[in-house]
Amino acid sequence: MRSVASVIPAGGVGRRLGRATPKQFLAIGGVPILVRTVRCFTRHPRVGLVVVAAPAALVGRTARLLGRYLPAVRVSSLDGSPAAGPALGARGRNVGGSVAGARGAVASSRHGASVPVPVLVVPGGAERQDSVVRGLEAVPASFDLVLVHDAVRPFVSGALIDRVIDAARETGAAICALPIAETVKRVRDGAVDTTVDRTGLWVVQTPQGFRTAVLREAHDKARRDGVVGTDDAMLVERLGHPVRVVLGLVENIKITTPADLGRARRWTAR
Repeated sequence: MRSVASVIPAGGVGRRLGRATPKQFLAIGGVPILVRTVRCFTRHPRVGLVVVAAPAALVGRTARLLGRYLPAVRVSSLDGSPAAGPALGARGRNVGGSVAGARGAVASSRHGASVPVPVLVVPGGAERQDSVVRGLEAVPASFDLVLVHDAVRPFVSGALIDRVIDAARETGAAICALPIAETVKRVRDGAVDTTVDRTGLWVVQTPQGFRTAVLREAHDKARRDGVVGTDDAMLVERLGHPVRVVLGLVENIKITTPADLGRARRWTAR
């Protein structure tokens, strides 16, 4: 039974890449980064729904892009307009748009691996955290586990997704990370201030997995407290909930800079 949903916040504009096109739409090996990322989850046997939170003005474009490259996948979208007709979100709220077909596909996909995993594109928010919340609102309550994954990490493996799912199912919250191997220094005004003890320091990746109720509670509390976290695990930590760490992948890079993009293109050209 596919009881895991994936939320992919894809609302960024990629300023650090210095491109007019949002980084998630840039191609590596002839395929847009976002398509590669989404495909990692639609192909995973334990995932029953993928929700992509796209830039609000690009919801339609994103849905068409995914539909073109993933013809076997059922792609639907919410345009955020109340005039488009009401659709009941995960928590019973009106999220707008027309997703009857997608919701039917969700129900079917949870009962058979032969049914393509549906993809729902929703309008993202101003910040990554807002986009995750928008994605969560579109996840039906029947999904007891949610993965949150960066749109520009297209090299995540099925084995890593499995490790995160297993740990999150056991503990309620899990992340993947790599121990820091380089020397770390705190720099101030262009000079070394101090050398940081790297013992116990890890660089965090995604996917991050959570019991759906835990992640909803964490985001609700963050909103009430006016807190913006650097990742979803930080918000869960504020609940006092333990977060399990599993070993990540060196290849699971986040494409943020021109150097990252060049490396990704070299990898796919091999």
